[in-house]
Amino acid sequence: MKRNDWILAGIIIVIAGLFIIVQSLLPTSSNASVEITIDGNLYGSFTLLEEQTIDINDSNTLIIEENTARMLDADCPDQLCVHQKAISRDGESIICLPNKVVVSIAGGEEMELDAVTN
Repeated sequence: MKRNDWILAGIIIVIAGLFIIVQSLLPTSSNASVEITIDGNLYGSFTLLEEQTIDINDSNTLIIEENTARMLDADCPDQLCVHQKAISRDGESIICLPNKVVVSIAGGEEMELDAVTN
C-alpha cells in the first residue's frame, strides 16, 4: 500500500471511532419502553426504568435491569437471541426467529425526518 492509502485508512478508522464514541455517550431516554411482539402481535410493553423478569410464552425469558433489556433464556436450538448484547436505545431489537419473538426499544426521543422521498 502506498502512503496515501495508509492516510485514507487512518482517516476512516478515526471517523468510525468517533462515531462509536458519540453513539455510546448518547443518553438512554427516560421514558423508553420495551415492546414485545410474538408473531406480529403485541405481547406487552414494559418500562426500562423498572427492573423485572418477563416470561414470554414459556419459551423465552427477558430480563430488564439497569435500563437495558436482554434475553436471559430461550428454548430455541441456536440461542442467538440469548447471546445478543443488551439493548437500551430507541430502535434496537432482539429477535428470536424460531419462537417468532421480537423485543424492541420504543418511545423516548422522537426521530425527525431529514428528507422526504416519493
